[in-house]
Amino acid sequence: MPLQEEQLPSKAAEVAHDFPEVWTAYAALGKACATAGPIGGKELRLIKLALAIGASSEGAVHSHARRAIAAGVSKEEIKQVALLAIPTLGFPHAVRVLSWIEDVADR
Repeated sequence: MPLQEEQLPSKAAEVAHDFPEVWTAYAALGKACATAGPIGGKELRLIKLALAIGASSEGAVHSHARRAIAAGVSKEEIKQVALLAIPTLGFPHAVRVLSWIEDVADR
């Protein structure tokens, strides 16, 4: 299981607690996807962060920024991912995402 239930945001922890078989399957899918190819480590964390940014998911950006930091990705590298979103997703989107990243990275 990638995250312990107590590390999850409150609603996700509630779902994991109430439906443990669903959480176990979801966690296994995440692990299977992460190990399906040669990408790993910091690169995997940065890609997952970029996907969360593209999906405009504040919770996922928080989660993947935290995971990236835990994997040794620097705050500057994490913030650069948000800046890379400017040409594709727009300046306002990138600014919003930077604030989400700062929620986690600047603690």
